[in-house]
Amino acid sequence: MATEYLGIDVGGTNVKMGIVNAETGNITNFYSHDTGSWRATGHFVDNLGDAIAVQLKENPEVKKIGIGVPGLISRDRSTLMEITAIPETDGTPIIPLLKKRFPEHDFFLENDANAAALGEYYFGEEKLPEDYIFVTLGTGVGGAAIIDKLVFKGGGGNAMEPGHMPSINGKVLERNIGKNELLDLANKMRAEFKGETRLPSDGSISTTGLVAAASDGDVLALQIFDVVGTLLGDGLVSMIRILDITTILIGGGLSASFEYIMPAVNRQLKYWLTPYYMKTLDIKRATLANDAGLLGAASLCF
Repeated sequence: MATEYLGIDVGGTNVKMGIVNAETGNITNFYSHDTGSWRATGHFVDNLGDAIAVQLKENPEVKKIGIGVPGLISRDRSTLMEITAIPETDGTPIIPLLKKRFPEHDFFLENDANAAALGEYYFGEEKLPEDYIFVTLGTGVGGAAIIDKLVFKGGGGNAMEPGHMPSINGKVLERNIGKNELLDLANKMRAEFKGETRLPSDGSISTTGLVAAASDGDVLALQIFDVVGTLLGDGLVSMIRILDITTILIGGGLSASFEYIMPAVNRQLKYWLTPYYMKTLDIKRATLANDAGLLGAASLCF
């Protein structure tokens, strides 16, 4: 019988968990709980422990549990440091607390983007090298570097925050190309645009509408994605130059725009990088989609 792990993806909106088959990545016993209601009790970690207890009772063969969280954690992967979406947990030694409650089980903690990056190695559709950069495009811009199949932690344990790199307009990258900022940019460019476009002029542009328009060759939609791709491409140049890693995975909710941002991304990479980097450069879309967080958490158990 294949080994199974419990994967837990803690998010600002929902906490998702499920039993993951270590060989196939198949998820069973999926459970999702509203984060806000656990927060409202003032005992978030206790509520999490109760949900874990139910899963372990129903799946007694599971001995390892991986947890991905949206924020900064201690270098020894035991304590929550800065979890912006659940700030009342800051400073909580979550792993010792869970280990005390479940002494027969092993717990593994990681930042959610790092976990999702690792999940692509173990459960993704494509074979990956042991070194790659992972960037998530969504409400914010997250990232990770996997080096020799391990999460690159950096000095204090929280390396690879590409969304917080300085960008244009006196803002960091994710405040220029995060989901809300992308829509602000789209509505601003629509107001100034004089040509033919299917994008609405009443400030109601959506990300799905943008992608649909771009797929039809809409000039304005493609111009908007060109701006995003240019800024992302410049950020990738910095990461590639510093880490000397040329395999890049793009994931997250906004990765649906992948093919429309890639012309500008490639233009910036060609402009800034030398042949040493270009000859091995490989940029692709991540494959785990909505299961990335949960499968990533489970992959911490390997």
